[in-house]
Amino acid sequence: MPAMHAMVLERPRAPLIMRERPVPAPGSGEVLIEIAACGVCRTDLHVVDGELPDPALPLVPGHEIVGRVAALGPGVTSHAVGARVGVPWLGGTDGVCPYCRDGRENLCDRPVFTGYTRDGGYATHTLADARFCFPLPQDADAVARAPLLCAGLIGWRSYRMAGTGKSLGIYGFGAAAHILCQVAVCQGRRVHAFTRPGDDAAQAFARGLGATSAGGSDARPPEPLDAAIIFAPVGSLVPAALAVVKKGGRVVCGGIHMSDIPSFPYRLLWEEREIVSVANLTRADAHEFLAIAPRAGVKTETVAYPLAQANAALADLREGRLQGAAVLVP
Repeated sequence: MPAMHAMVLERPRAPLIMRERPVPAPGSGEVLIEIAACGVCRTDLHVVDGELPDPALPLVPGHEIVGRVAALGPGVTSHAVGARVGVPWLGGTDGVCPYCRDGRENLCDRPVFTGYTRDGGYATHTLADARFCFPLPQDADAVARAPLLCAGLIGWRSYRMAGTGKSLGIYGFGAAAHILCQVAVCQGRRVHAFTRPGDDAAQAFARGLGATSAGGSDARPPEPLDAAIIFAPVGSLVPAALAVVKKGGRVVCGGIHMSDIPSFPYRLLWEEREIVSVANLTRADAHEFLAIAPRAGVKTETVAYPLAQANAALADLREGRLQGAAVLVP
């Protein structure tokens, strides 16, 4: 039987281990994907570090997958063998719960998540629900495209939830922020980037992508903000962002995990300011963003790692040593 290789999480807060496994056969409605690249997302870090509950151990993390369809399961007609596809975080839904019926499948009561409740992309091969695989150009650069499958998609959903104001703050200038900044600048918005205090390299990176200003998260922007998006998993940034958004402004929490939000004066929330969270994505989000990204000229900043160096990539993300996104290449 042909073999595949995967970096496997066998217990939380432990290093991933390279394992050899048989290449799986796709079941009904599934496709087998030969992986070309898989982005390393902060959500993977939350899974590996035990900050998200009940992963399906032993688990292959990873949900920013670019690859080619290697085999079709029974009933699959939406893809062809050899086609290039992308696989995101939302790996399946029940399709019948009230949220799915209402067009909000990102809130499905019985979801499946790639690299969390089913094996993901830190591997040479993976299985995926064909309905949740998105077609990509055949000649697409796999490493460059991989971060679009989550950093881009969650960034896009966060961006739309932030509203249409012209002044936008972004807290945490990593993979999602560097993609989103390019879209916002293309659409004529003024982006104000907030990084770890003293991180001159990240601030220069943000200005190089068109940000109007860039400074530490402890600084005030040069103008009041219409909205702010928080990608850094730091709860204390919520009151900091509320303090610099205009009346009626919105603070969007774009991550799946965040440290506790400290108490803050009601005055910061008053005047119809809002705090909202973003949960997962819909297939409509993906189709919309994957069409917009090339029109906006989005170029991802990536650092490629061999699959066997997945632990090093996670460590670099954990310690803030990356600009842009890490991507594993089998």
